[in-house]
Amino acid sequence: MIEHLSATVADGVGHVTLNRPNALNALSYDMVVALTEVFEAWRHDSEVGLVVLDGAGERGFCAGGDIRELRSFIAEGRIGDAQTFFRTEYRLDRAIARYPKPVVAILDGITMGGGIGLAGHASIRIVTERSRLAMPETRIGFTPDVGGTWLLANAPGELGVHLALNSRTMDAADAIHAGFADYFVPSERLPHLLQALGERADPGTPSEIALLFDETPDASALARDRSWVDDCYSAPTVAEILARLRALADDGHEAAAAAASELDGLSPTALTVTLAAVRRARTLASLEDALEQEFRTVSWFLEQPDLLEGIRAQVIDKDRDPTWRPASLADLPADLGDRVLDTVVEPGVFDRG
Repeated sequence: MIEHLSATVADGVGHVTLNRPNALNALSYDMVVALTEVFEAWRHDSEVGLVVLDGAGERGFCAGGDIRELRSFIAEGRIGDAQTFFRTEYRLDRAIARYPKPVVAILDGITMGGGIGLAGHASIRIVTERSRLAMPETRIGFTPDVGGTWLLANAPGELGVHLALNSRTMDAADAIHAGFADYFVPSERLPHLLQALGERADPGTPSEIALLFDETPDASALARDRSWVDDCYSAPTVAEILARLRALADDGHEAAAAAASELDGLSPTALTVTLAAVRRARTLASLEDALEQEFRTVSWFLEQPDLLEGIRAQVIDKDRDPTWRPASLADLPADLGDRVLDTVVEPGVFDRG
């Protein structure tokens, strides 16, 4: 087992833990490969009846992919290596989604990007009072992936578009409302939940056991905002979404004003492609189709200046002052989103033969 992953089997439970707490359990390529090997080894292991997936430390389950590693791939011209990372990661996400045994994912603390890919497609998704979920890719001039567009596309109304464009962070109640999680279990009860999963006391299915510890979280702010979000984010373009938000802001709507201000500071390219990606994901038939579409979009972004600039501003220099190219929505081709989504990339993620 590699340094940043631990996997044990006891009482019929395969327990795999991301063990890189100093980096909020961010996923390196080696970790993705090791996780894939664990899930494959347990697939037909009669000693494993269910899998628990969690992260070490109290700060987060997984902050996402290792952005510094991705930056190195791009800066060194190793685009093929970056694509290999994404292919391997997406195959793991699909494997978890289609796993023949229950997968209980515990999204305690920060869970973003690649962490959503691991946990968001699990059969049982647990959040706590410490949970903070997001698909924050537009903040670095990128676009949601790891099946995130599939989850966002299936969120109520236009909430998925809002979450994607604004990189909005969800608490436990928001995550359940948006369809990113299933149960709210206070963090102090997690050890008891794990013990019950191992003991398989009546009631015996993992979902029934999770229900024994499930509580009602506070009201969802995301649900409260649904009306104005639907009104604004149903507009056909990012520019028109902004126009609707500003019109509300002129009438004194503080949340709309804040949302418009956020969008003003983000990459016009990332916003435009992300809007198209979430909208088209609504028409796709499966998670696999969404992952294939995402692979085409991320492959395109790997060669765009905004991704490296966004990583520099947010992760390397941390000046939070990126210079986007182009800097204005008006400078983008009207058909940019469709062109990017239709980009041909071979080989893709899955063998469809």
